[in-house]
Amino acid sequence: MANIWIKKPMEAYEADIKKSELKRVLGKWSLTAIGIGAIIGGGIFVLTGTGAYYHAGPALALSFVIAGIACVFAALCYAEFASILPVEGSAYAYAYGTVGEVFAWIIGWGLILEYAMGSMTVAVSWSGYFTKFLHMFGIHLPNWLTTDPQTFAAAGGTGFSMNLPALLIVLFVISILVRGTKGAAKANNFIVILKVSAIIFVIIAGLFFINVENWTPFIPEPTVITENGVSHEAYGYAGIVAGASAIFFAYVGFDAVSTQAGEAINPKKDVPFAIITSLVICTILYILVSLVLTGMMHYTDFNPLGKYPDAIKAPVAYAFDIAGQAWAGYIITIAATVGLISVLMVMIMGQSRIFLGMSKDGLIPKTFSKVNAASGVPRKNLMILGAVISVVAAFTPINDLAHMTSFGTLFAFTMVCVAVWMLRVKQPNLPRSFRVPFLPVIATLGILINVYLIINLSIEAQTYSFIWLLIGTVIYFLYSKKHSNLQNGGFGETFKAEQEPLEKVDVDIDNKD
Repeated sequence: MANIWIKKPMEAYEADIKKSELKRVLGKWSLTAIGIGAIIGGGIFVLTGTGAYYHAGPALALSFVIAGIACVFAALCYAEFASILPVEGSAYAYAYGTVGEVFAWIIGWGLILEYAMGSMTVAVSWSGYFTKFLHMFGIHLPNWLTTDPQTFAAAGGTGFSMNLPALLIVLFVISILVRGTKGAAKANNFIVILKVSAIIFVIIAGLFFINVENWTPFIPEPTVITENGVSHEAYGYAGIVAGASAIFFAYVGFDAVSTQAGEAINPKKDVPFAIITSLVICTILYILVSLVLTGMMHYTDFNPLGKYPDAIKAPVAYAFDIAGQAWAGYIITIAATVGLISVLMVMIMGQSRIFLGMSKDGLIPKTFSKVNAASGVPRKNLMILGAVISVVAAFTPINDLAHMTSFGTLFAFTMVCVAVWMLRVKQPNLPRSFRVPFLPVIATLGILINVYLIINLSIEAQTYSFIWLLIGTVIYFLYSKKHSNLQNGGFGETFKAEQEPLEKVDVDIDNKD
């Protein structure tokens, strides 16, 4: 059993980097835009409604503060790892070179949960905004065509139902991604500018429509919410912490930056920069928007079975509608409808690159590591992902998806904090262009906070996620361990590449974006 802890040598990573078929086309601002593109959307356009109603009420801003602090510790650890191992695969790749194969597999399996569920959550929310966008032009799709079966039945519906827009948007994004990373990055840059402008508009315009009574009490008394036969405690200080756990996946954008390291022009410098910059910018925006939103609209109005059933899917736009400012709602609806596309794009890109890294190491089938020569992207990988994500998004409630995504994110962040500390102790002389200050303190705080947030996830999320990890463990011993390149005497797909030191790239990145 000892060989399940076998580590991938650093030389193997250098060889992988040299022989990678991915095209290095991303500079530091494109990488930062990828981070912002993933972060802004999931939290502001999706989870502000669910976080306020199901967990924290107006104190949702405090949930974002807690989640942001927890993210800072993990982000610093990610940044140091990215400066050492600038490869696709994110936390999975980092763990493989430091802790061992079985540990890396568990992290990779958790990342699959994180990105897949995150993509599905955003697809469902996009459907909500798209439906509202159509309403602006007098087009009303039937509920059975825009609602998952469980939510449809809970609202009194009978017969077949599915979320068709959620399915179609995933397929649309896949059609963009299979054409190449450079084109996808340009599309993402444009969308990021659009939605950051929209968020600034929300903050400024919303200030004029805040009703301070909606903030009273700022931390509501603890209560029990029952929905679809399932009850859970909400509000109070425990609700704030539970809210931080539930919204945590909204910060997954900086993790997505690390998954694109294999396509960065100067990854050892620019990936750490992009990780930290995108996190700081988005945390500030999250806090401000959550304060404005819960000031404009009472948190109880986000009830999906209440007076405004669609508000939980498109909370920001509905807040302006309720304030009697439909024109602002139109602007936000358009920006969110377009903006969520970039979130979905980055999520699926990240997922495919994690699959690529795991496949190159032999832990999942080789078809996921085949890179198309013309486009420079793993096309088969992307198409398989698109098929699975689109179907699940069409038939699953948004709240279940968001919780499971948070578990995958928190788990990966915890493991990165552990692994970067271990690597600093075991190989202190490795070149690091970025070093975490006071690493023992930062890593310990990151581990403790992330584990605490995992404990505060809903029982359903913990149960489903535990089952997911159990399934992953079975797959590892039945398939991955037997097919692993390391277990079969290899150091990875490209270890036989030239053994001279990896060439350094000194490029003026600012002129490349």
